[in-house]
Amino acid sequence: MGAVGSPLSGGSLYPLGATSVFTTDRERQAAVLVMEVLASYEVKTQEAPTRQAFLGAELQARIADAVREKLPPAQTDLPLDDALVPELDLQSVVRRAVEMAVRQTIDIPRIAVVPKGEVTSGFKPFTLDVSGLHLQPKDRSLVGQNLRDHQQFTLSAQSGGTQRRLEDYIVHALIDYDDIDYSTQASLLYDLAGQMVAHLRSYLKDEDEVRNVLDLDRQLIAKNIYAQMLGHFYESATEYAVEVLRGFTALKESTYTVGAGQVVRNYRDTPEDLGRIRQMVFGGFSRCLYPLQKFDSDTERKFAVLLERDADKWFKPAKGQFQLFYKLGVEQPEYVPDFVAETAHYLLMCETKARTDMGSDEVNAKAEAGALWCKHASDHAKTTLAKPWKYLLIAHDVVTEDKRLADYLQFGAFGAFGAFGVKTSQR
Repeated sequence: MGAVGSPLSGGSLYPLGATSVFTTDRERQAAVLVMEVLASYEVKTQEAPTRQAFLGAELQARIADAVREKLPPAQTDLPLDDALVPELDLQSVVRRAVEMAVRQTIDIPRIAVVPKGEVTSGFKPFTLDVSGLHLQPKDRSLVGQNLRDHQQFTLSAQSGGTQRRLEDYIVHALIDYDDIDYSTQASLLYDLAGQMVAHLRSYLKDEDEVRNVLDLDRQLIAKNIYAQMLGHFYESATEYAVEVLRGFTALKESTYTVGAGQVVRNYRDTPEDLGRIRQMVFGGFSRCLYPLQKFDSDTERKFAVLLERDADKWFKPAKGQFQLFYKLGVEQPEYVPDFVAETAHYLLMCETKARTDMGSDEVNAKAEAGALWCKHASDHAKTTLAKPWKYLLIAHDVVTEDKRLADYLQFGAFGAFGAFGVKTSQR
């Protein structure tokens, strides 16, 4: 078996657990073209703000016209007998394909937050961590020996130049970094350099030794300080504009593969070896938008059992589905939520985490990014009469069979733990 894709990707145009809704090769050929035309409407947010718009008769008629232009003439082994060529009911094919597309996917908008007005950036003041630097003075002299007569001689190491203030050694090395602007950051640079000088004075015996270290190790000191500065970088704008670039996006292909002879396990069965669960493939779903799924933990498998029971449809998104990023220090990694689900009243972005990780910087950063995305998506949903989005962060020890999905939706605003160890965004 090869890569596992979406039920609506490639040539797979069949509902999960059902036979094909297209009975002839001609219908299947037209249905593939319908899907291609539907994909072109992703960027036409005015005409199709959500896939629900495809259910309208007027838009279906335009889709049929576009398919008719792309559809090649019917092929038959008896070209002279046109009566043997079954007539294609293109409107019916469009209607069935559209209904299936709406039923077997979840609308995920593409949202961009764009800064407007003046954008400022810099580094926030902070206390320098000097615990990793315990530098010692170095002898500036080098002893050599003449190869001809074996006489020894001494060379003095050249200094980088004597600075009037001890802090200048460090500041002059820091401003060599391209993203440090001396004109706006001079106060912070001298504050950090002063902290380093004070640290050196705390264990070196005199000023000459301090100057020696600053002179000969200035680059090492500057590199250490710069690395810490990056953790306190900020960028802000006077205001931000939220732009919905697409009202919906196609589901991404799953990137994992199923090897020949590999067992596909039923998602309801607890694996014997939980340590190998990431290498296992699970199937047997009726409400998942992918026929097969992988889980990073048994908690995820248990949550899938819950979603199969309580959600209308769900899936585990692939990388790039949301193009959502979170800030962790100076890095902005991509955030791929554990689950996306749709119920009668809500769309849900869900994350399950170990109880011990719930307060970590990374989990909080992901949750803040996810909750903010859900807010923007909900604001957009109000303009299209679509369902609002909610973000759920759920501790692993409350994912149990006796819980219902509604239990995780009853708690307060995101940022406060509920009775079951759940954080939820009420947007």
